[in-house]
Amino acid sequence: MQSTMEALAKSATINAVRIFESATRKVPDALFFAAMDQIMDWGGMEFPEGRKFVLQSLHNLREQWDRFHPNVRKRFVENLFGHIMVLAEPKRRFLRQYLGVEKTPKEMVISPTMRCNLKCKGCYSAHYGKNDVIDTAKFDSILQEAKDIGIHFIVVSGGEPFMRDDLLDMFAKHSDQLFLVYTNGTIIYRDKLAERLAELGNVMPCLSVEGFSKETDYRRGKGVFDKIIGAMCQLREAGVMFGFSATPMRHNNEILVSDEFIEFYQNLGCFFGWYFSYMPVGRNPDLSLMPTPEQRKHRLYRIREIRDKYNILAADFWCDGPLVGGCMSAGRNYFHINAQGGIEPCVFHQFSVDNIMDTPLLEALNSPYFRHIRGQLHTIDNRYTPCPVIDNPHLLREAVAMFGSKPSQHGGRKTIEDLADGLDKYSKEIYELMQPIWDAEKDHLLRPSPLSKRKLFRIGQQAWELTPLAKMIGGNGA
Repeated sequence: MQSTMEALAKSATINAVRIFESATRKVPDALFFAAMDQIMDWGGMEFPEGRKFVLQSLHNLREQWDRFHPNVRKRFVENLFGHIMVLAEPKRRFLRQYLGVEKTPKEMVISPTMRCNLKCKGCYSAHYGKNDVIDTAKFDSILQEAKDIGIHFIVVSGGEPFMRDDLLDMFAKHSDQLFLVYTNGTIIYRDKLAERLAELGNVMPCLSVEGFSKETDYRRGKGVFDKIIGAMCQLREAGVMFGFSATPMRHNNEILVSDEFIEFYQNLGCFFGWYFSYMPVGRNPDLSLMPTPEQRKHRLYRIREIRDKYNILAADFWCDGPLVGGCMSAGRNYFHINAQGGIEPCVFHQFSVDNIMDTPLLEALNSPYFRHIRGQLHTIDNRYTPCPVIDNPHLLREAVAMFGSKPSQHGGRKTIEDLADGLDKYSKEIYELMQPIWDAEKDHLLRPSPLSKRKLFRIGQQAWELTPLAKMIGGNGA
C-alpha cells in the first residue's frame, strides 16, 4: 500500500510539473483555466473570490514563468498541485470526518525561534521568550506531523527565522512542502543566501517593509531599508519567488497601497505582497498605531484596484476575508505554533492551552479550546470584520475566560484587559462602516464560482478530461 501511494505521489508531481511547464507556452487560456478550476474543485476551494485570486496568481505565474530558477518552478508546481491541491486532499477529508467539521487547515504557521537581530517598534512577538524550545529533531517531527494530516504549506515566522542554523536543512529535507518565510531580509543579504534558496526551490521569502527608506528605517532601524533592497536584488537575480510583507499603521496606511509603492516593489521583482494591519499585541501595544476604520476602508478598495492593475499578487488579511471565508484561525484554515511550543489559534491570538511538546497536532486541533473558537467564528457573518482580536474582541475575552488559556508572552493580557474599552470602541466603529458594504456585496461574494458556467470552461472541459492528471484524479475532480 505504501509503495502504491509513493508511486501515485511521484506520478502526480511529475505530471503536474510537465503539464504546467507545457501550459505556460502552448495551452490556450480557455483550456488552462478550465483545468485549474477542476483542480481547485478537487482541493476543496469553494470561495468564489478565493478561486479568482488563485486564478490570478496562476495567470501572473504564466507571464513571469521564465524568470524563475528551474528548481523554483519545479518545486512550486509539484507542491501546489501535486501535494497541496491533490494528494493531501484525502488526508484532509479524513481529518474533516475525524473532527466533524467542514474545513480543516491547509497551512500551518510555525515560529521556530523568537530571536531576532532587530528591535522593531510595535513588534507583535517582542515579549516571547528567546530560548528555542523546539530543537532540530522536534522541528523535523512537527513538519512530518503536519504532512500526516494533509498540510504541505508551511509559513515560517518569528523572530527572524534565518537566525536558526538548521533552517535550510529543514527546507531541504522537506522538499514536498512549500515554505513561505517572513523575514527582515538582513541575513539573506549579509550571508548571500539567494543562490541557495533558488537551489532549494521550495522557499518563498517574504521581506518586511514599512514603505520606503524613511518609514522602514524609522520602525526597523537605520540602514535596514538598504539591506532589504539588496536582498531583493539578490533574490531576483537568483530567480527566487519572493514578495513583501507590509504592516499598515496610522502613519503609513496610504503609502503602502499607493501606486508609487506597488510599482517600486514590483520593479524590484516582488511576485506577491501581503498586508498585516498593525495589531495591539506584543511590544507596548498601542491603539493609536492602528489604522482608523476609514483608513481600513481605503485599503479595502485599493487592494482590489492593485490586483486589477498590477502584475503583483496583493492580499490584505483584514480586508480580504471573502477570499477565504472569514477568519482562518483555530485550525479552520490554519494555526500557529510558537517557539515555546504553544499551539495558538493565530499568530495574533496569543493565548494557548496546549503545547506541541506534549500534545499531538491532531489532539490540539480537536481540543475544546479550538472547537469553541471555530464555533465562535461561525457567528461572524460579515467577512469584512472577521477578526476575533480587534473586530469582535468580546469573542477573544470570552474564550480566554472560559478555558483559562495562558498568554504566550509577557504582558499578553493587556490586550484583553487594559485595551478592552478601546477595542470595543474600534469594533463598533468598524462594524458600522463595513456592514453596509458587506450587505451590498455579500450575495455576489457568496455565490458559487461562476467559472464552470462560462464559455472558457465548456471549451476546455473535454480536453481537460483527456489529460493524465485529470485521469489520475477522476476526470472531473469528484
